[in-house]
Amino acid sequence: MKLNLYQIDAFTEKTFGGNQACVVPLEEWLSDEMLLKIANENAVAETAFFVEKGKKIHLRWFTPEIEMDLCGHATLATAHCLKQILGHKSDKIVFETLSGDLTVAVENGLYKMDFPSRMPLKANLPAVIENAISIKPKEVFKSRDYVLVYDNESQIRNITVDRQIFDQINLDPGGVIVTAKGDKSDFVSRFFTPQASILEDPVTGSAHCSLIPFWAGRLNKKELYALQVSERLGELFCEDRGERVTISGRAKTYSIGNIWIE
Repeated sequence: MKLNLYQIDAFTEKTFGGNQACVVPLEEWLSDEMLLKIANENAVAETAFFVEKGKKIHLRWFTPEIEMDLCGHATLATAHCLKQILGHKSDKIVFETLSGDLTVAVENGLYKMDFPSRMPLKANLPAVIENAISIKPKEVFKSRDYVLVYDNESQIRNITVDRQIFDQINLDPGGVIVTAKGDKSDFVSRFFTPQASILEDPVTGSAHCSLIPFWAGRLNKKELYALQVSERLGELFCEDRGERVTISGRAKTYSIGNIWIE
């Protein structure tokens, strides 16, 4: 069996920037076991698989270990693949996913994703996370992910994680966001996932489902410019719309190839 494979850098205009995603179109669904094996072999943060179903496109996301309920950068990468590589005619793409219908509008080179809002609530920080993080947070919140709030961007950039301790906690399917007001952006963040083959996710679109409403409230503004300050760096254009958020970014095709499965 021969499948097409597209590797795309999301939330960036530069090759080797943003977050890597593999996109695999399918005519029909393979077994979950096979999807997970392909994602594991691809060895990037997320592999997106899709099957076209009339006006909607059924989309699923897999890390090398598990299926995710929501993934921003792989959704953006899939929209880029459909529009720029496969010639999808409409500038509005509707995906059917585990998180409901997600719409991506293509406007002036930006992929504008309509995602659910996940306002984080005040929470206590598990001792394992506290002991694993080199800089203690000022405040702690939680939605799907823990949201650790700090005083400034310098702290976010300098945080290190003791993986031996961090991996003692299982947050499946969530992770830990560290965030602060930005120096040249409205806010910055980084994202860490315990027990994952990739400890730090370079750019995490789904994390912004929580970061956008949080910082919109703190900064008293609806439109925000965000940077995820990982080594690869990601750029996100955000809008708070109440029960929904818009997460926008650009993408760059890195490679086009094939998968061969006996």
